[in-house]
Amino acid sequence: MKISARNQLKGTIVEVTKGQTTAHVRIDIGGGVIVTSSITNEAVDSLGLKAGQAAYAVIKASDVMVAID
Repeated sequence: MKISARNQLKGTIVEVTKGQTTAHVRIDIGGGVIVTSSITNEAVDSLGLKAGQAAYAVIKASDVMVAID
């Protein structure tokens, strides 16, 4: 896989929950951290996503905010 996005987090899909048109895909990237992606049901079907499968959370954003407590 070649992709221009630099923020690629490898993990394992722990859950795929389909809604009316959109699905939530939860990916465990290690250390107790879960990243959740919202994608179309069509994309889930096209990629054949299911729990237990290895996957990447690819993050492409124009802005990333930083906050402190």
